[in-house]
Amino acid sequence: MNRLFSLILAAPLTIAAQQPGGDGARPIGLDEAVRLARLNAPAVVQARNAIRSAAAAVRTRYGAFIPSLSFGGGAQTQQGQRYSVDLDSIIRQDAPWRANHSFSSNYDIFSGGRRWFDLQTARANVDAAEASEVSQSFAIARDVKQQYFAVLAAREQQGAARIQLEQAQQQLRAAVGRMAAGAATRSDSLRSIIQVGNARLAALTAENALATANASLSRLIGSAQIVTAEPGDTAEVPALSLTESQLYDIVEQGPAVQQARAQLFAAQQSKRSALAPYLPTLSLGLSQAFTASADGFGFLGDGRNKNLSTSLRVSFPLFNGLSREQQVVATRVAEDNAQAQLRDARLNARQQLVQQLGVFRTALARVEIQASSVAAGEEDLRVQQERYNLGAGTLLELITSQTTLITARQALIQARLDARNAKAQLEALVGRDLK
Repeated sequence: MNRLFSLILAAPLTIAAQQPGGDGARPIGLDEAVRLARLNAPAVVQARNAIRSAAAAVRTRYGAFIPSLSFGGGAQTQQGQRYSVDLDSIIRQDAPWRANHSFSSNYDIFSGGRRWFDLQTARANVDAAEASEVSQSFAIARDVKQQYFAVLAAREQQGAARIQLEQAQQQLRAAVGRMAAGAATRSDSLRSIIQVGNARLAALTAENALATANASLSRLIGSAQIVTAEPGDTAEVPALSLTESQLYDIVEQGPAVQQARAQLFAAQQSKRSALAPYLPTLSLGLSQAFTASADGFGFLGDGRNKNLSTSLRVSFPLFNGLSREQQVVATRVAEDNAQAQLRDARLNARQQLVQQLGVFRTALARVEIQASSVAAGEEDLRVQQERYNLGAGTLLELITSQTTLITARQALIQARLDARNAKAQLEALVGRDLK
């Protein structure tokens, strides 16, 4: 029996002595973790590339205002032979080289405003892509912060499990001492062994949770090496740098709403562009061609043999199978959809703000209440431990007090985590840090 007590007391000490964060985990600050995630996260990379694509489309729309210019050139000759019946002979035919080159340019003088509206659409798409990039940036920052806070919570759980293990070991020593003195039964010792075993499992669970949280954080920031939260980060409850009234004033300027607003403007410009085919198109064309015929090879032709042509053309489709009407309907539908999305984005931002503010306030209240509960539980456990050591209390009362304290600690850790996560949600919603 004494050997069993020694094994129970010694085995968990190895777990309790382990350092938080696991072997080989590199400590990293929250700001650095967010910076790396914004640099490496696939969603943010895709958002940045979407801006590049949209900016390239803008350059293309500007190019539509510049006349087109093309060059062409070539040379050809024919060689062969034929049989002459009259002369009863084969006649060889060698044609001279014919060469030519040309320059041509075309420009739409008036196209019903289509090019301008297409340019405005492309610019609006850039604005939407930039708003999407901001939204993705704060979304990944929110995910990193929440995972970072999960690491801190797991570390708190590990510390709480270590304290629970120490208390269970102390309780087991007291039970063994009382049983040796004949002041307690063997049942007290067995119950204490169970308590130590449960504390050991809690320590293992906390260790695994911390390792998992570290691995998840490393994936989010794109680190090949396992990282963990800095030991200097404490469990302090965060505060908001803006008042609730200020948050209500700026929530509709968040990245999600800005993106929806830019998409609506792009849809409006697309609708105007779809109306351009109802107006005639005026085009100007210029071309100059050079030709030559010579016995030797030539490619560019003779500059003395040239032909210059100029054309001014007006085109207006009277009927094109109702394709113009279909395009107008499609763009109007897209505009209606964009208006509905903008309205929903604004209402959703307001709803999320109300919800997350409620979660944040509730979490702060829970932190205060659970902190008081932990303080009261620690004092109650101290009293019950002394009463049990003196023989004035039962082991059941001591175990009940210990269980109450463990529950209060778990609730306090969760309340802190909820408050931090709610703050991260608010920052992603308004698109700014609320430090």
